[in-house]
Amino acid sequence: MLAHLRALFDQSVRTLAEHCLEAGRLSAARLDAHQIAAFELAWAGAELLAAETAIASLPAQADPLEARLALVFTTDAVVALLDRLDVIAAEAGMDATAVDALRSLPAWRALRAATGNAPALRTAGRGVIEAQGLIGEIALDEPHALAQDAFRRFAAEVVAPQAEAIHRHDLTVPESLLQPMREMGVFGLAIPESHGGSAPDDREDTLLMVVVTEALSEGSLAAAGSLITRPEILTRALMAGGTEAQKAHWLPRLAAGDPLCAIAMTEPDCGSDLAACQLKGTRTEGGWLLTGAKTWCTFAGKAGVLMVVTRTDPDRSLGHKGLSVLLAEKPAFDGHSFEVQQPGGGKLSGRAIPTIGYRGMHSFDLAFEDYFVPDANVVGGEAGLGKGFYYTLSGMVGGRMQTSARACGVMRAALRAAVRYTQDRKVFGAPLADLALTQAKLARMAARLAACRRLAYAVARIVDTGEGRMEASLVKLLACRSAELVTREALQLHGGMGYAEETAVSRYFVDARVLSIFEGAEETLALKVVARSLMERALGLGSSGG
Repeated sequence: MLAHLRALFDQSVRTLAEHCLEAGRLSAARLDAHQIAAFELAWAGAELLAAETAIASLPAQADPLEARLALVFTTDAVVALLDRLDVIAAEAGMDATAVDALRSLPAWRALRAATGNAPALRTAGRGVIEAQGLIGEIALDEPHALAQDAFRRFAAEVVAPQAEAIHRHDLTVPESLLQPMREMGVFGLAIPESHGGSAPDDREDTLLMVVVTEALSEGSLAAAGSLITRPEILTRALMAGGTEAQKAHWLPRLAAGDPLCAIAMTEPDCGSDLAACQLKGTRTEGGWLLTGAKTWCTFAGKAGVLMVVTRTDPDRSLGHKGLSVLLAEKPAFDGHSFEVQQPGGGKLSGRAIPTIGYRGMHSFDLAFEDYFVPDANVVGGEAGLGKGFYYTLSGMVGGRMQTSARACGVMRAALRAAVRYTQDRKVFGAPLADLALTQAKLARMAARLAACRRLAYAVARIVDTGEGRMEASLVKLLACRSAELVTREALQLHGGMGYAEETAVSRYFVDARVLSIFEGAEETLALKVVARSLMERALGLGSSGG
């Protein structure tokens, strides 16, 4: 069935791409005219690759529960895929009978009957309960397995006990978490060993980043799992364009977590459109004066250095080619607001944005007023001016892979919490876990988590070969929406207690909601990266990146 779907999907991609082709290139105007179909195309691509990976990654002697869960996910994914292909066919003027023919295939009907019926779902659900939600495990080599075990223990023993207080009282991540993570080398995972980090000098280790991020996120998304993202993005920008002096100065310090860093990209009127950034950098003696606003700058208070995407060329028509990356240093602050006054009169103020979840790191509105940054802190020096857009993009693949891992960690925590609660909670004299609907819900939650984990780990290995830019966006798309679905069901299974702040699952639910927004909003990612990349591949065109 998946082979038939892949063939029809590829045909749909090419047909839609041809509708968007103009003068040998994809037309932005035509892509915008087909946004609805392109959005469905991106999601179809994500679900199809996840289903293929879920089946293909099963070992020859697969655990029966893992095999059942792979089939449960695949069945649900095929149902969604067929509906998405209907939408694409209608907009691209394709004959919809091909989709109808797939729906009528005896093999598909047999698969759906076998894996989607009540006995099958109950069997899978009981297996998830017996496993206490510990599903989707992936074979790792010894170094990665040891790291996973160490960080899972740290998350359970050190992070989780502090997570509720940080969330409920909107605290800043305390040194009682930050210092042990410094000692464990968390902030240097993307930094080569030659510069004080733990990454190999000759290659990337995205898989280690995924393993550690997922483990920490199970303890707390905001207070642990997201701490790695900012040094990852800054590190990759420095590796892509920094001078040797800048690498020697900044990378060992970032690896040690001193200073902590934040990324100032988003602006109030730009959102995910990085090329539209307007924060202005004006030349002055010995450096640059920054003036303008940034928003959603996570951890800006505690950070000692901000990676600021800055418009250093006053010609607005240059778009992304007028952007540079400047490193603005500042003192660290623990509170929800701060103000820095420079001796020369420059000023930087920040205010934490109140949020429903993702508390602990705090995302800030920032206002720069002639804030001085020395020439030495322009990434790439004079040669780096105008290249900030590309340096920033160099960290996006890693950031999206990390976000996928964060989503998997939150899902894992939510599923395990749901299993425990349904076993303890009795309704009408019997454990909630004994009910058919509960077992079906747990089966589908576990199936989605297992599929996302297998896809994230598989794509991490692809990224480590230097490929996988589009796949990283694709797995981010799927895993983040899946985290919303899984945490929603986990909260629902808790009933009224799930809505109480004292229950961890309420935190998982509100934290999960941010995942589809940051590191590339779901819509931007689907339209500008995944769908476009799929079409470019289908037409044999060079990728525009993403």
